[in-house]
Amino acid sequence: MRNDDADAWPIDKDGFRLRGANVTRLEAFTDAAFAFAITLLVISIDNVPTTYEEMLGVLTGVPAFAFAFAMICMFWLGHWQWSRRFGYEDGVSITLTAMLIFTVLVYVYPLKYMSSIFVYWITGGRLGAGDFSVENLEQLHGIFLVYGIGFVSMSLLLVALNLYALRNRQTLLDSVEMLLTRAEITVWSILAAIGLISTLLAAVAPPTVLVLPGWCYMLIPVAMGIVMPRFSRRHASLIAERDAGSGTGVEERTGSARGGEAAGA
Repeated sequence: MRNDDADAWPIDKDGFRLRGANVTRLEAFTDAAFAFAITLLVISIDNVPTTYEEMLGVLTGVPAFAFAFAMICMFWLGHWQWSRRFGYEDGVSITLTAMLIFTVLVYVYPLKYMSSIFVYWITGGRLGAGDFSVENLEQLHGIFLVYGIGFVSMSLLLVALNLYALRNRQTLLDSVEMLLTRAEITVWSILAAIGLISTLLAAVAPPTVLVLPGWCYMLIPVAMGIVMPRFSRRHASLIAERDAGSGTGVEERTGSARGGEAAGA
């Protein structure tokens, strides 16, 4: 990851030099752990349907599986992008990644539970749920509490990984990379903050039919819609400045990212 190797780094579509283009053992271990977590989500992991009715019953769990799968992939993508951009494999990054892996393997169970209940609710009981059930609103708040702890923990770990990279400023070559790293920190901080609000409501607010801890997560697209356009505009401006200063156009950068060819700053 030395800066004198920068000319050998491919560049992604956002203009970030990929120090970790080659898969490290840490990234491979993380991929395997996330794959195992997804295996635990499989709708029929312990027994194969033997009748038509059983098959239809299993398939009602597909929407819940899809929702949980998307959530796991969101966190995996966050770590994958961090690994590609920085390629760290030191004590701090190993410790934070190990904590992320531990958390996702615990988080997968409340995530599966929450997904089934959520799909059951939005489909009026036609899909989801399966063997999962909630007897009262207190239990529902308890589910949101456990789920929120996992959601916040994983978001904060991705904040920590990107903060660690940002503090090693000598590895960030220009303002484009600084901006993109700050954007990642902002995204995961927003997710952590909203998850924390939901978790606190689940812990201290009296249970009501409004289920406020669940509705808190609807704030995520609102917050992203407010914050991210600013980063996008600034990013476009910085890319234009970099290209103008280096004589490198978008086509050349994109080709470098696709072909893994050398791309200079």
